[in-house]
Order: sequence, then structure tokens, then C-alpha cells
Amino acid sequence: MNDGFHFLDIVFFAMVAAFLVLRLRSVLGKRTGQERRPDQWQAAPPVKPAAKPADAAAGDNVIELPRARRSAAEPSPSTPAGAGIAAIRAADPDFDTDGFLAGARAAFEMIVTAYAAGDKAALQPLLSPEVFRQFSDAIEARRRAGESLETELVGIKGLEIVEARMEGTHALVTLRFTSEQTNVVRDSHGAIVEGDPTLVAGVVDEWSFRRDTSTRDPNWALVATRTPDPER
Repeated sequence: MNDGFHFLDIVFFAMVAAFLVLRLRSVLGKRTGQERRPDQWQAAPPVKPAAKPADAAAGDNVIELPRARRSAAEPSPSTPAGAGIAAIRAADPDFDTDGFLAGARAAFEMIVTAYAAGDKAALQPLLSPEVFRQFSDAIEARRRAGESLETELVGIKGLEIVEARMEGTHALVTLRFTSEQTNVVRDSHGAIVEGDPTLVAGVVDEWSFRRDTSTRDPNWALVATRTPDPER
């Protein structure tokens, strides 16, 4: 009697298993058109470059190099200063406007600080011989008068290229610095002769830097300073 029940159980479970298999096949065995083939799960092959137009076939041996981007700090190419920058870059392809301006900013801070301190050794490598002589004479005159200059460079608020050109093999760039400074001249006893240590004044300077592009020396020297005309 028990053997009969076991046989019926086996038959029943077999029928249930068959039913489940059929149901699974009816769901998983169908293709909806959205399946991906096994090879589609592999890494995508490299994208081939777009085919060149037929009229470009003659230039197949030419490799186009990325064009140098013009710095936002550069004057428009249609201006004399912009044309000068282009001429400098033609003479020196490594010329980088942003790098030049960063170096000029650092040089401005060093020169202003060294001049106030009377540090000729720090000034000499940054100045042309003519400008160094002028700065040195002013420092010596201050020393003979027993006076000292205290300058605090609060910050550089503006820096722009106002002139640029080639003079033979020499590149010349003039920059306008707009800075905020405190300047005080004291006598040998420390009394204030000129200026106010609490007064932050706006100062505008135009400095010209020059470099010989025919040499491997990458350094620029300060060759001229002037106070710009307010009408400009």
C-alpha cells in the first residue's frame, strides 16, 4: 500500500517539474530582439577616424598639429600689440603669454621689494645695465641723505600688455601694472619725511622687458620704466 503512495508521489513531482521547466522555457527561451550577443559584452573596439573627403586624399601624408591657443590675456591680433605678440612668437615658438605674465608679476614684486630695501645684488640680474645704474644711483642718493624707503606691495590688481614688438632679434614687451602700495620715506631718526604708512595708494607703472630671441637664455630684463599718461 505504501509503495503505491510513493509511486504516486514520484509521478506527481515529476509532473510538477515538467510544468516548471515548460514555464521557464516559455519565459527565458524567447528572444525579444533586445538581447545582446556575447561579443557585445566585450570591450568596445576602438573608434575608427572618420573617412577623409576625396579631395583631401592628396594630403594624406600631412599630419595636422594642434594649433596654439591664444591666451585670454593677449591683445587682439588686429591691434599693434597683438601683431607684436605674433611676431615674437614667430621668432620664438616657445613664447607663452601666460608664462611670461606670471614671470613678469614675480619680477615686479621682487624689484619693488629689492629697490625699497636697497638690495643691489637682488636687482642686478633682473635689470638691464642702464636701468640698474639708474636704480643704483637712486639707492646711493637715498643712503647719502640718511633716508630709508619702506614699501609694502599690498597687491597687483591689474596687468596688461600695452606694447609688443620685435627689434631685430630682441623681443620687447611693455606691461602696465596696476598695484596697491604703501610708501614711506624716513630720515635717519625714523621720522617720516614723506608718505603715510596707513595710506594704501593705487600706483600705475609701465615697465618694458626685453629678451634676445637668438640666444638660449630664456630670461627677460627690465629695460625701461615710466609712469603712463593719464590720458592714454
